[in-house]
Amino acid sequence: MESWLTDGDVQRLALVVSRIDSGETLERWQFNVSAIIRQITASVTFLPLLNEPCSFDLLIYTNTTAVVPKKWADSDPCYIMNSQEVKLRSFTTSFHKVDSMVTYKEKDEWEL
Repeated sequence: MESWLTDGDVQRLALVVSRIDSGETLERWQFNVSAIIRQITASVTFLPLLNEPCSFDLLIYTNTTAVVPKKWADSDPCYIMNSQEVKLRSFTTSFHKVDSMVTYKEKDEWEL
C-alpha cells in the first residue's frame, strides 16, 4: 500500500464496520486519502453507540493500473440503505487533499 500512496494510485479508501453475526453493514467511512484518525474519533458525539461485537473491512479504490496483492479480493461497496450521511471537515496536506464523510445506520433502524 505504501507504493500506492507514494505513486498516487489510491483514489479513495472506505472503512466498513459490520455486525459480526450477520455481516450487515452498520457504518461506512469514505476517505479520499488515509490518515484522518482525528476526525473519526471526534465523530463519537453524533454517531450511535455500537454496543455489539463488530468487525471492519478497509475498501481501497485504486487506479485501474495498480498492482493488487493476490490475497486481496474484490468487494461490493457495502452501502447502507436508509442511512444518514455527514460530511466531515476537509483539509490539504503537502501530499493530498483530504475529503471525508461517514454514512451510518440510525439506531432506530437497527434490529436489536
